Amino acid sequence: MTLAENEMKKNDFKTGILLLLAAECKIKQGKDSNNELLQAANFYQKLAKKEKPSNAKHAYLCAAKCFLRIGQYDNAMDAFEKAKKFVHHVVEEKKPIVVVDDSPAITLKLSDYLQKLGYSDIHIFADGLSALKSIKKLIQSSQNPIILLDMDLPDITGDEIAKELLKLKPNLSIILITADEKTSPRVRKTIGWGSTAFVQKPFTISELKNALDVTISGSIM
Repeated sequence: MTLAENEMKKNDFKTGILLLLAAECKIKQGKDSNNELLQAANFYQKLAKKEKPSNAKHAYLCAAKCFLRIGQYDNAMDAFEKAKKFVHHVVEEKKPIVVVDDSPAITLKLSDYLQKLGYSDIHIFADGLSALKSIKKLIQSSQNPIILLDMDLPDITGDEIAKELLKLKPNLSIILITADEKTSPRVRKTIGWGSTAFVQKPFTISELKNALDVTISGSIM
């Protein structure tokens, strides 16, 4: 931590990166990394107040992702809302969406909501293994899909899918969709691996949109 502490005096993005690297090292060693992630989150929030708008937006998004990984959901949403103030509205192509859920009612609802939100390239799977195969092909073809992932599937659990996909592409956008509470151990664990957002069943189109906004904006980190 000495290097990060020394860099912290410079008040630039390098400090946050060093704190995140320290956190990743602890994770690989099986140690708790919450302290480093919290330091990074607080540092990015402090940095955002001193930066020009484009950099401030990035700093708030970095803070939001750090808060999300340690389960501080209110702080994560607060940082994300601050980042949204700097969003420039531009027309951009929507990413492909992969929905993985074995409930026809849920997939129908998600498909309807996604189309209303402007998404047209939607892939739906009722089992995890078929979804894994398809997602890997999308990644290999240089596409960057957003994954809407149910935690309870008939053949493989959602957390296992997330773990395998994030090993393949660490910055992959994954939104967990589950009846579990966001504080449940497996949800917290999966978010800690890098999942970017969470939606609890039953959900509204506004809640889905918010999760997509967090995921898309946070993908720069």
